[in-house]
Amino acid sequence: MPESVETIVIGGGQAGLAISHHLAQRRREHIIFERGRVAERWRSERWDSLYFQFPNWMMRLPGHAYAGDDPDGFSRRDDVVRFIADYGARIAAPVRCGVNVTGVRQTEDGRLLVQAGTTSIAARNVVVATGPYQVPTVPQCAAQLPAGICQVTASRYTRPSELPTGGVLVVGSGASGCQIVEDLLLEGRSVYYALRGHRRQPRRYRGRDSGWWNEETGATNRTTDMIPPGFRGPLVTGYKGGKTVDLYELAQRGARLLGSLKDIRENQILLATDLNANLEVGDETFRQWLSTIDAYIAAKGIDAPPGGEYDEILSARRARLAEIDSLDLRDAKISTVIWALGYGYDFSWIDCDVLDARGAPRQQRGVTSVPGLYFLGLHRMHKIRSGFLWGVGEDAEFLADHIEGRRRSPASGIRADVQ
Repeated sequence: MPESVETIVIGGGQAGLAISHHLAQRRREHIIFERGRVAERWRSERWDSLYFQFPNWMMRLPGHAYAGDDPDGFSRRDDVVRFIADYGARIAAPVRCGVNVTGVRQTEDGRLLVQAGTTSIAARNVVVATGPYQVPTVPQCAAQLPAGICQVTASRYTRPSELPTGGVLVVGSGASGCQIVEDLLLEGRSVYYALRGHRRQPRRYRGRDSGWWNEETGATNRTTDMIPPGFRGPLVTGYKGGKTVDLYELAQRGARLLGSLKDIRENQILLATDLNANLEVGDETFRQWLSTIDAYIAAKGIDAPPGGEYDEILSARRARLAEIDSLDLRDAKISTVIWALGYGYDFSWIDCDVLDARGAPRQQRGVTSVPGLYFLGLHRMHKIRSGFLWGVGEDAEFLADHIEGRRRSPASGIRADVQ
């Protein structure tokens, strides 16, 4: 290891590689430290049957885009890993795998000291690009589950055959929870699915994927100050070639849909009786999205096929599903609970005053109050697209420009000879 380097990038996933591309274009010296392998989270924290949520043409990083023969298809997990790894090789990213960073602190002379095991490396800049999905969210009440119940987070779920025999309770109505339920149903498992609020979109509408429409209308280009409180990402999946998610269909196929989780008391799962209300909200957000796209097409005069393909489903009177306020794990023969409630951050290893009371970085488009310390690839860091593979490049370019600007401005308080 060198004693010092101009920039250290922590994390060898899509964010770390994206900023490496832009730093290399500016001929800025840098090293990427990766605790495992390139795209490690995609390799070891995604289940076997996972599909990319967006069509293949949306697999893009700076200077690198999908070039296969199925642009409208949906890639499996291993295809995404290959795409990212190929990108790292193509740009000759200076990745050092197997380097686990355990600390970052600022020295008296303004440099940043990166600790990796027993080794310390000084840097003028440090970019923390460890990803938006770090620590799975598990509710406190999970500790009340009986010892015999297997608990797995979405990041540790691999396949149905790895779970104990018996029923499975999946908690969480995001894309991960929904696709895991699909996976379990295909294997004939008895599935209970506890849902909270969600926002539905069609997979395709009027001749285009919903991802195309979201980009075209500028929806994914909205900055954080434009996002309303409680805004949720859309419930979409690349499963089965990218079908439209319909939770009622899961019920018809055998999944027992439940309201949102309230608490756990020994063998009793306590539930809110909000299942039908949640489903109705999901349908209403679906209608609103269709109306928004219809209005946009009309206003812009876009040549698109006529709409109406979902009118019959949305106008049909949906039968209300039975609701219960508790579920007995023994009666339901449930042996496993899968937590798919999203993720939080773990930056406790950063010994700089850049985290708020919740442990989230205080930053403006990745720039912190500590000169030279940056974050990249966080969930909604600057725009809705910031945390996605296909959206991280814009923020990476911005930070590379910022780093270049610091090099030209030694008056920033950091020694200009630290490179």
